[in-house]
Amino acid sequence: MADLALLQATVYGRVQGVFFRAFVAEHARKLGLAGYVRNLPWGGLEVVAEGERKQLEKLVSYLKVGPPDARVERVETRWSEYRGDYAGFRIRY
Repeated sequence: MADLALLQATVYGRVQGVFFRAFVAEHARKLGLAGYVRNLPWGGLEVVAEGERKQLEKLVSYLKVGPPDARVERVETRWSEYRGDYAGFRIRY
């Protein structure tokens, strides 16, 4: 059985206005993950994703780099038990 988990990540740096949400959604969908990504009022980015832990770890590696125009300063992650709360991966506005 797959090792399922829930990831909550906050991305800091120049991450808004650089197509970061689309970048995250594309990679999350390719990795078979469910959840969402959204901009935060203070300029950061929130990612909530669930699925196979191995795939979530790959997503974290993408978050640390971001799309070409992004400048990622740091990524904070919190892990918890898989809940199955999401169907598909969405960009929240």
